[in-house]
Amino acid sequence: MKISETRNQATEVVQQYKANEKAATAHGKQVSGNAAPEEKVSLSDRAKDIQQAKKTIDQLPDVREEKVKELKNAIDTGTYRVEGEKVADKMIGESLLDIFV
Repeated sequence: MKISETRNQATEVVQQYKANEKAATAHGKQVSGNAAPEEKVSLSDRAKDIQQAKKTIDQLPDVREEKVKELKNAIDTGTYRVEGEKVADKMIGESLLDIFV
């Protein structure tokens, strides 16, 4: 019987893995030793304006208390009137916006 290969493949795989691990560790040390370049973000004037507008809007109350009081008072006194034509115009306008936008 002739044995042509005398090497152990499992041992070679383990040795290769260890060699790769050492190389990765050495590379990691090299990278961590250097200071990372500083990253900067600059916003355009328009982006700054949008950001400021968003902050301002976020500070506004969700409910307009004055308007709610006015409407409640009108309903309680019986002076609140719904104009059907205005409601219909708004409904049509909104549905057209939904279609075209």
